[in-house]
Amino acid sequence: MKKIIDTLKNNERMSTQDLIQEIQSAINEGYNDFEISACGQHNIGGSVWSKDGGSLNFYVTNPGQRIGAMGTYGTNIYVKGSVPADAGWLNSGAKIVIKGDSGDTTAHCAASGKIYVAGNTGTRSGALMKKDPKFEAPELWVLKSTGSFSFEFMGGGIAVVCGIGCENKNSVLGDRACIGMVGGVVYFRGAVKNISEDVFILDLDEEDTEFLTKGLNTFLRETGKTEHLQELLKFEKWHKIVAKTYEERQKTNHISTKTFRLNKWSEEVQGSIFGNFVTDDFKACDLVQTGDARLRVPNWKNYAYSAPCEYNCPIKIPTQKRFSLLRNGKIKEALNMVLDYSPFPASVCGQVCPNLCLNNCSRLQVDEPMDVKMLGTLSKDIKMPQIKPDKKERAAIIGSGAAGISAAWQLIKKGYYVEIFEQDNKIGGKLSQVIPSERLNPDILETELQRFKNTGVKINTSVKVTKELFAELERKFDAVVIAIGAHGAVVIPFEGYEHLIKGLDFLKGCKNGKKYNLGEKVVIIGAGNAAMDVVTEVYKQGVSQVTAIDIQEPSAFEKEIKAAKDLGAKILWPCFTQKVTDKGVYLKDGTFLEADSVIISVGDRPVFDFLDRSYLDEKSKIKVNEFMQTEANSKVFAIGDTVNAGLFTNAIASGKQCAENIIKFLNKQELTIVHEKKLIPENRIKSEYYECYQPTCDNEQNRCLSCGYCRDCGLCKESCPQNAITRIEKENGKFEYVSNPEKCIGCGICAGLCPCGIWELENNF
Repeated sequence: MKKIIDTLKNNERMSTQDLIQEIQSAINEGYNDFEISACGQHNIGGSVWSKDGGSLNFYVTNPGQRIGAMGTYGTNIYVKGSVPADAGWLNSGAKIVIKGDSGDTTAHCAASGKIYVAGNTGTRSGALMKKDPKFEAPELWVLKSTGSFSFEFMGGGIAVVCGIGCENKNSVLGDRACIGMVGGVVYFRGAVKNISEDVFILDLDEEDTEFLTKGLNTFLRETGKTEHLQELLKFEKWHKIVAKTYEERQKTNHISTKTFRLNKWSEEVQGSIFGNFVTDDFKACDLVQTGDARLRVPNWKNYAYSAPCEYNCPIKIPTQKRFSLLRNGKIKEALNMVLDYSPFPASVCGQVCPNLCLNNCSRLQVDEPMDVKMLGTLSKDIKMPQIKPDKKERAAIIGSGAAGISAAWQLIKKGYYVEIFEQDNKIGGKLSQVIPSERLNPDILETELQRFKNTGVKINTSVKVTKELFAELERKFDAVVIAIGAHGAVVIPFEGYEHLIKGLDFLKGCKNGKKYNLGEKVVIIGAGNAAMDVVTEVYKQGVSQVTAIDIQEPSAFEKEIKAAKDLGAKILWPCFTQKVTDKGVYLKDGTFLEADSVIISVGDRPVFDFLDRSYLDEKSKIKVNEFMQTEANSKVFAIGDTVNAGLFTNAIASGKQCAENIIKFLNKQELTIVHEKKLIPENRIKSEYYECYQPTCDNEQNRCLSCGYCRDCGLCKESCPQNAITRIEKENGKFEYVSNPEKCIGCGICAGLCPCGIWELENNF
């Protein structure tokens, strides 16, 4: 099938990007022939191939630069007329026929394929042509002549310059051709001038004439210039250019850099008027150096950077380490390791967390992110032994949500006595009281809460902390943690707010089995994650129509919005509520949303009715420093939603950091802020090494790119040309790779090959 594309319609020129996209779409539809009336668009015919491996043919007029650039085998391009610069740039197999002149840098960096030019080519044509022994050599055929600096740094391939109509030219190869040429062959017919001294001009042999006889027939037929065949078959007018070998070049009278520096330079400088001012030691180093003379030094920096998963996780769980342990068969260690960071690997990481760790997972460069939810769930049944506190200091924690349990978890594991005071009749905070079972399996949560209870933390439930009790806790305990979360639903005081049902109260009621008479239609004011939970529970109450509204684009995560929409909910924004009545919601733009019930879910705030005003600021928020200490009392800390609303992972991270600072506080050490490691640069990870691993349950640990964490693959050691790298086995199964400075030349191959980005090249100052 032939696709005809006119890139100028109604005096509007199609952009290069649109043209390339149209070509690719047509290829996907099965087209293999293209007739393109171009208007200077770039890259036509480059880097395309058909799905079935068949040929693609392009018939082009008036193309722009880089016609056929990076063209592949099976691509045939026929140009009526001349073309501008870079025709066949990096050609990788395409056949390009140009029925006129070709601009500068024709066949520049060509690696395979054939380029036929029925006229002249411009400056630096054939420069950096090369040959890969696995593929056919690139060929450039020119009917007339080339511009200056042609075949500069040529490393392979074949060029043929016929010199037709150039009898009066002093050089069919322009000026200073073949500079830096080290490989390949250039056949030419006619005069040449100022050719590089690093090449030989030779007569043709029998093999050359055989090649040219066959090739000229094809070239002239493709370009429509067969009338020149008999003239070009007179091989006595032809010659060829080949590069001198390294040894042949050494016969010329060059002075080495070392000789110049030690003799001519030192003598002339020291004997000149500047001699007294020169401090040069005139030492001449070899070209390739080891030790202190290296320009760059490789350093094995294992785990010096954060992987994207660790960097984007609020708790900073090093998931790449867990997968590494699994790869090495250390399953127990892998599943236990996460408990050093979180008491809720299955409940939070495995179920309710949006898994920010995977938004930028390096595996996305290949296929899909790692399955961290699976990894978290695997740690569900890990047991924790009961811990007997061996420290004299005692900590009280008010609240048992994610933040409070996280702080208690870390403190008791370090041997401190911990006592929890919880207002509800069960621990778990919003995990237990609010999250629908569709998002959090109650059995999984109960398993993890039971594991926490088994540690030996003393738990007091159904205890409301009053001002009197708080004052007693301040006296009796060495540290007090306020982790009450945010359980005061925010209500906006627009007209009719008394008709509203508070979203938080509604969710808690649903978790306790309460049945609501909501009617048929419900409007939910708010479209965050909590509001999407409300949507779920509203439908479970038998409601037929649910609409969630917000003043801005919904802040809920995409998967939560999708789940709500899948249930049938409508989500509208921007919507500004004017008033609420028993009939529904009136918006400020005049829209009326009929509703039998209206639920508001726009956020929650902590309730500090047990605190003295000295703990709070003018906005009734608790005052804390950067270490989570309250300003009113250095032994009292506040964490989680008590200070800043966030995800469950933010709350767990807050509890962990708070526990670490409490331990420092109790030991009279300086408190610290967590300074996260830098994210490993994306270009340090070589995803090509892992493309063979496909997403399967049994293959997950192998799919991990192990960003910034040594995979112990040994590529650096095996690839070092100086054998400078050794692997050193250390205690407890640890290891490191070391580069010997007496052997290392700082070439950087280790850093270039390392799939995990461990080796880092640093300037040697």
